[in-house]
Amino acid sequence: MTNSRRNRYAFGLGTIGRDMLYSLVSMYFMYYLTDVLNLPDSTMWYMTAALTVLRIFDAVNDPIMGVLVDNTRSRWGKFKPWIAIGGVIGGILTVLLFTDFGLRGLGYVISFIVIYLSWDLAYGANDIAYWSMLPSLTIDQKEREKTGSFARICANAGMYVAVIGIPGVGKVLGDDTRAWFIVAVSVVVLSLLFLCFTLFGVREDRSISGKTETTSLKEMFKVLFKNDQLMYTAISMALFMIGYVTTTSFGIYFFKYAFKNEGMYLVFAGILGVSQLAALSVFPLLTKKYSRKHLYAFSTILVVVGYIIFFFSPMNMIPIGISGILLFIGEAFIQVLMLMFLADTVEYGQWKLGRRNESITFSVQPFINKIGGAISSGIVGATLIISGINAAQTPDDVTDTGLLIMKLSMLILPLFFITAGYLVYRAKFKIDKELFDKIVSELKDRGDFANE
Repeated sequence: MTNSRRNRYAFGLGTIGRDMLYSLVSMYFMYYLTDVLNLPDSTMWYMTAALTVLRIFDAVNDPIMGVLVDNTRSRWGKFKPWIAIGGVIGGILTVLLFTDFGLRGLGYVISFIVIYLSWDLAYGANDIAYWSMLPSLTIDQKEREKTGSFARICANAGMYVAVIGIPGVGKVLGDDTRAWFIVAVSVVVLSLLFLCFTLFGVREDRSISGKTETTSLKEMFKVLFKNDQLMYTAISMALFMIGYVTTTSFGIYFFKYAFKNEGMYLVFAGILGVSQLAALSVFPLLTKKYSRKHLYAFSTILVVVGYIIFFFSPMNMIPIGISGILLFIGEAFIQVLMLMFLADTVEYGQWKLGRRNESITFSVQPFINKIGGAISSGIVGATLIISGINAAQTPDDVTDTGLLIMKLSMLILPLFFITAGYLVYRAKFKIDKELFDKIVSELKDRGDFANE
């Protein structure tokens, strides 16, 4: 097996468990609070505010973590130590998040703040190191597309295994605090096992980053704010993530309270998972025929059409399923495109600023994910309270007005965010294949890549 192919598979497989773990926290922790711990509205307002503020606060730490990773020198490289440390500590803290210590009210909120902030820091270290390794594997755009799309396939596979499996296993085990503790432990063990593929299987191309210099905190701001293409990519990613995470976070609530058949959520998620994985599988083939700009436009059209059909759909699985397939195929393409845009800004920054900083550049990704998660958590938490869903004892307790409020937050707000992200990209992003090839050629002529 060639080095590039081995890297492609080892790098991608490493994220299956990571995304299972992230999905457990990002998609089901709110459900754990509202439907397992049954926290009252008074506590949920505090929890919603805490989640929003904590994610924004922790997001600003991600570029600093990027500096730490970029400045790391070890026999294992600069990425793998942080992948391992973040994976182990983040796993322990994940279990603590789903451990019922018997606290309620202010005591629970305070303990949550300490554990969640620590979890965010640990997962951020792992996430920044993992994804910032991608540009160090190859400077060939097509190989990056293959590696990036396979990694997104694995990430989405992990996510959908979590989406489908976690609620089902939770129900079988009793859907109580003990059940969710067992689920959390199981997911953490799987995440660590899959990380071993990346830790022991990936080999970096040291000729790419062989001349990387250490970066100070002062220089970090230059890397972030003077790389205009990185900033425009970050804005587009942020708008997309707010919309994407908001929609997915409402999924289980939609099928429980609007569709009134919670079991169909797993069927819906399964159909979408297969569709999204199939879309990611053909992505490298589509890039041979269509430019990234054309693929992004096509993906955005799919998303817009999907949202509109979903919003006006009756409570019938056929139109809802069709709209969901359109929506999540489009979002799958956008996810991998964003990853490629971000990777290419590494060489752009090196070309423009004379400094290569993979981890500071890729610290934008968890930063965006946390900002998007913070805003979406605020939207979801406030919507659940205002619509009456959090206080409802049964699905029939939620009024038609409450359901309409949920649908507006789940479908219409995300539509505006994702469309705005595309418009920012279309107006400001300029790294196409021609410019990227020019950048790589000039970097080689300048001697910025070390000899192998």
